[in-house]
Amino acid sequence: MESRLTVTRTSPADVKQRQVIIKLDGEPFSVLLFGQSVTHPIDPGDHQLRFDNTWVKKTVQFRIVEGEHVTYNVINKPGRFTWWMVLALGAGPMYLTIERMPAELQPGERQSA
Repeated sequence: MESRLTVTRTSPADVKQRQVIIKLDGEPFSVLLFGQSVTHPIDPGDHQLRFDNTWVKKTVQFRIVEGEHVTYNVINKPGRFTWWMVLALGAGPMYLTIERMPAELQPGERQSA
């Protein structure tokens, strides 16, 4: 059974602006806009996810086992003065929040009885 990694960007807390560039182990994985998600099969073992919204970069280390489905939700959030800077300069800081979803909440999976 193959292992899978899903990254979503669907949180209502997201500012719905800017793309988030995602790399897995230094290689391109996806570019997500708000409302998008992506799933790819990956090899079991230790991995590194790198998130970049062109303002802030964050890195997450994780381990995945054979047959596991790991899901992360990325949220692009405004800072305290983001909207003032957007009004004045046309751009402002947006910060990344990365959440690993518990297995029972992962999309498309069912527990067998």
